[in-house]
Amino acid sequence: MPGLKRVRQAYASIGSFGSEATPFYGLSAALAVTAPLIIGVLTERAATGAMIALGAYLVAQREPEGPYGAQARDLGSAVVLVAVGSALGGLLSGHVWLSVVVVPPVVALGSAVSWIGSTAGLAVLLAAVRPRADDVVYVGFLELLGGLLFCLIVLAPWPARRLRPLREAIADAADQVAGALDAVAQEIGTPDAAALDAVEITNPDLAAVVHNVAWDEQRRAASEALTEARGTYALYRTGHHRDEPTRPERLLDALSRILHETVALRALVEAERGRPPDRNREWELEAHVAISALAARLRLLSGAVRTAGASPLGAPLGDLDSAAIRRLARQSDRIRRAGMTGEEDLVAVALIDQILRSTDRIAGGVDSARRLVKAGLRLGFGPPQLPTPDPVSLWDRISRAVRTRSPAFRQVSRVSVTAFAAMSISAALKLEHGQWMVITAMLSLRGTYGETIDRVIERVIGTGVGSAIAALLLTLAPDQISTAVIVFVFALIAFTVRQITITYWFLFGTPLGLMLLDFSTPSNWVAAGERIALTLFGGVLTVLAVRLLWPMGHAERLPRQLRELLRTHADLVRATAEVVVGEREQLPHDKIVTAERSAEEVSETRTRLGRERVPDERRIRELRAAIAAAHRIRDHLIAIGRMTREQEVDAGPVPEILDRIADLMEESAAMMADPAPDPAAAEGPSTEERLDEEFADLDDHLAAIARRRREEVKGGVGPDDFTPLRHTLLEVSGTRYALRSLRRDTDALVDSTLGAVVPSAAEPSGPSGPEPSPAAGPKPDDRLQETG
Repeated sequence: MPGLKRVRQAYASIGSFGSEATPFYGLSAALAVTAPLIIGVLTERAATGAMIALGAYLVAQREPEGPYGAQARDLGSAVVLVAVGSALGGLLSGHVWLSVVVVPPVVALGSAVSWIGSTAGLAVLLAAVRPRADDVVYVGFLELLGGLLFCLIVLAPWPARRLRPLREAIADAADQVAGALDAVAQEIGTPDAAALDAVEITNPDLAAVVHNVAWDEQRRAASEALTEARGTYALYRTGHHRDEPTRPERLLDALSRILHETVALRALVEAERGRPPDRNREWELEAHVAISALAARLRLLSGAVRTAGASPLGAPLGDLDSAAIRRLARQSDRIRRAGMTGEEDLVAVALIDQILRSTDRIAGGVDSARRLVKAGLRLGFGPPQLPTPDPVSLWDRISRAVRTRSPAFRQVSRVSVTAFAAMSISAALKLEHGQWMVITAMLSLRGTYGETIDRVIERVIGTGVGSAIAALLLTLAPDQISTAVIVFVFALIAFTVRQITITYWFLFGTPLGLMLLDFSTPSNWVAAGERIALTLFGGVLTVLAVRLLWPMGHAERLPRQLRELLRTHADLVRATAEVVVGEREQLPHDKIVTAERSAEEVSETRTRLGRERVPDERRIRELRAAIAAAHRIRDHLIAIGRMTREQEVDAGPVPEILDRIADLMEESAAMMADPAPDPAAAEGPSTEERLDEEFADLDDHLAAIARRRREEVKGGVGPDDFTPLRHTLLEVSGTRYALRSLRRDTDALVDSTLGAVVPSAAEPSGPSGPEPSPAAGPKPDDRLQETG
């Protein structure tokens, strides 16, 4: 069973905590939870100290992320929620059936609103099951003090470490961009590594040496790291709305330009690889060294960012000059002269020249980043900015969710029904520890069947073992001071390892919660057994809910998401055509981001469909192929935009090809919404036939440019002179391969999206996707080779 296997792996990995452990957070939580207990015992107010410790415990469960400002806002909201929830639960104490009515909506609200989360539901539930206090406001105030104490401790390093999250995010992005450069470098002049990559190696260190870095994976990792860094910067609300961009913004823009230029460089390398095998290869070693040197320089900058400007081990950060690039330039000059005399394929010569220029631009981007890092990444203080309001009102969003029965609305409904059922059973049977059944039911129900089963298994096992540990420790502890020391140890471990896997939290956090709740009231083995049984019954309720209640509706929303995927990428293709004809200087960043988000939505849906009880493997395979094709399409468009942006040239049929590809995507999106028209009723050639004609025209256009360039040199123009004709040859030769790859991946995207929506419409494409049509494949053309 996959869930049991995952649990076994989690327990087997105890000790290999790695970088996900949070020792400072664990120490802060342990101090905030334990200090009130010890002070309460010493002042003979153990119950008061336990209430303060419980408030710190509930707030610490938020585990906020991001900069300290974002953490402060998150923890501040948690403190308020705990205080209000405790007061509300105190009012419900003693009114069992009123609690049955009030608690489930609070729990469901937390599942829908991220900043509320489970904090409010837990605070209300735990207060409602406690004996009624004389002053519920005072109890809420005590838990408020506990939350504030934890905030004070965990946010104490704020002034000294304010920019550390941003530095880490930017440094990680620089490392990933450097990895993309390495992935391009290893593809130059190296034989096909498929045989080595097929060998299964269990040692990760050895695998890193033997296996090549997959370009698609590394490019995706770099893009995600940049997106995460921009998201981290967006959480610093004092640096926005200024006339001039801040240094972190400029550095992120520089890294984005480097990544986009790397995408273009990789397309050029792939295009050059498709030229005749007898071409000059002396340039490959120099290009490999030059690109690897740029990647190494980026890693130096990453280390300098992490250390606030100081280069690791005192290594110099370098400058714009590069001996490796100079050697590559000399090789390119020799190959260019040989091409003008007919000794080299002229298109291959143009591609090598483009590779040199792309490498120069990357070197310039790295130098711009170096100057920013050397000057220091500063972000001044200023008045905090309010978050940007959502353009759609809250009521409209709720109405739309209810009307469309969105997955979020369905999840809220399932959580409400499950929590109501658990609370009703507990009230009807008058269960003394019924809250454990409710907590298991409300916190284990997830968006998919697989996630829910995993969470139930982990919670039942962790709670069972933890309850036994808590009962044993509470029995053996000689006094409350000893119990407080044990609480400190468990809090330290629980909050330190919680982010590694949730199983660790259940194992160590359950005894912690039990000891806090029973700190002033002795517990026994009978209570521990009841808690274990009720947790198990809560897990049964959760499984019944995920099986019997309505599905989440991810498959129903898939056609709309796939149509949006095709339309956003078609919009990006048309924007690329505008760049080619000179109407735009570069691809709009917002269109790239919109296309990426549409692919991410489909990817999230694919992941959720894979976690259902009976996953549709065929549909998942089609979605995986569609997402991979969409990623490659964006890379091709970025490459075309970078290669054709410098000045206006005679691009031939390139804009028309891009428009036809956009038409093909839009027609496919329309086909998902409406039945396909009768082919006999169509007038004129189809979009595919027009694309074939445009590609034939492109080959003729490039062959004509190559002949005119050779005649230009024979007429007395120097081979090194940068004429408009030479510039046209450089751009069109590099663009041709990217366009053919774009056509191939567009066909794959269209076939996969249609196959995912209507599974009977296409046969499985296999692990490598649909076969490209003969016209779309990036193969050498006789009309181009005869000009070499």
